[in-house]
Amino acid sequence: MQYTNPVIPGFHPDPSICRAGDEYYLVTSTFEYYPGVPIFHSRDLVHWRQIGHCLTTAGQLPLENAGSSGGIYAPTLRYHNGWFYMVTTNVSGMGNFFVKTQNPEGPWSQPYPVAQSGIDPSLLFDEDGRVYFQSARDGEQGNGIYQCEIDIETGCMLTESMLIWKGTGGAHPEAPHVYRINGWYYLMIAEGGTEYGHMETIARSRQPYGPYEACPHNPILSNRSMHSSIHATGHADLIEAQDGSWWAVCLGIRPVSYPMGHHLGRETFLAPVTWTAEGWPVIGSGGHIEPVMDSPLLPEVCWPVKPVRDHFDDNWLGLDWTFLRNPAEGSWSLEERPGHLVLHGHEATLNEAAAPAFVGRRLSHFTANIAAALDYEPQHEGEEAGLTVYKNERHHYELVLRTANGRRVAVFRRTVGSLRVEHVEECPAGPVILRIKALPGSIEASVQSPESGVTELGSGETHHLSTEISGGFTGVFVAMYATSGSGLATPAAYDWFDYEPLDQPAV
Repeated sequence: MQYTNPVIPGFHPDPSICRAGDEYYLVTSTFEYYPGVPIFHSRDLVHWRQIGHCLTTAGQLPLENAGSSGGIYAPTLRYHNGWFYMVTTNVSGMGNFFVKTQNPEGPWSQPYPVAQSGIDPSLLFDEDGRVYFQSARDGEQGNGIYQCEIDIETGCMLTESMLIWKGTGGAHPEAPHVYRINGWYYLMIAEGGTEYGHMETIARSRQPYGPYEACPHNPILSNRSMHSSIHATGHADLIEAQDGSWWAVCLGIRPVSYPMGHHLGRETFLAPVTWTAEGWPVIGSGGHIEPVMDSPLLPEVCWPVKPVRDHFDDNWLGLDWTFLRNPAEGSWSLEERPGHLVLHGHEATLNEAAAPAFVGRRLSHFTANIAAALDYEPQHEGEEAGLTVYKNERHHYELVLRTANGRRVAVFRRTVGSLRVEHVEECPAGPVILRIKALPGSIEASVQSPESGVTELGSGETHHLSTEISGGFTGVFVAMYATSGSGLATPAAYDWFDYEPLDQPAV
């Protein structure tokens, strides 16, 4: 049997994994999006389903000061003595902290701050009961990986921070994980920056604080300069399966345009791990991730396929749905008009690092049909509602309804840096269906009404939403959104939302 990478497509970067018995759990970064840190469950390492989020309250995840690509950086997930621990960094808030639970579906505890600074924190529960905390930082001893011992009951540091490794010389040594395996302490990190020079390196020592000896065949993972659909692999985490086999999860990207550009974000990939006779790991096929690889020899478990349509019939949002920062009070409701998601636009727009009325999901496929049924009659100049294909406040496309000279119009707008282009068509009153067609190289927009049928409004290149053009660490979201500008707002009622993947699997 074989599986296809990525195992979790779309914007799911910085994966970290743990095992509890025969069950596997995985978390990824979320940056300025809320709730924070989705947690996934699997029994075979290939098929994953989201079961919750680790950070679901504003107290756990304050994002009011989070700019684009701020907020939550790389988490680490560990399981010890019946407890799950998720440690991460809010670079726009409290810094490093961890939360814990005995039920990975949640709820998770309030944050336990850890005073050691830096990013990409990790935990090692050692055999003697000590708990070591690692992070990547530029400290008194230079730039590299620092470690201290902490009290896991309080988060308090029990020792001073100490530099334990600077890496092999690649830029930005980060994403540390320390493992104790066969009497060795292995320290694995990412180097080269989370871009096309990304790589994974490793060192080992007989003592937790070193000195650490670098692996002679570093990097143990990199897709640099390969003729491959997968690039920028790194930021990995290791896991031993119940059958004794070893595996790694890591991030990677899939560029689709020339010059190289990726817009889905950094995704989660899986690869086997082999060990040399000298006791060093090798990730993937000779240190490379392949699009198709041999599956783990574990009982295959396929979760139910998600329905294409969300009817908004429940009084809660599904786990796919995400807000842009902490949502403003009263900006959305599932109870105001049963069977609808109602958005109340306010002064925040998509053009600033704020929290507009925004309920979105990751664009996780190169090709997909996306649609929403919208009942919205704008009454005031400056207000609008519809769909956005959003990367950040300077790079986004919208398909919206608004009023112009007393008449309702449909607008497809493309914002690319300081440039903005709109295509406007008159739109008769009444409910409409907004349609987005996602293709590898373009986003196509149309609106459908009972009176005028389907009106094509144009397209925009996905390359303009790519990280290579827009910058940052996130991927593209497709969202229902509304704004009032600076005036009054008419409620925007969405009867349903469709997300239909059309990508063909490789196997």
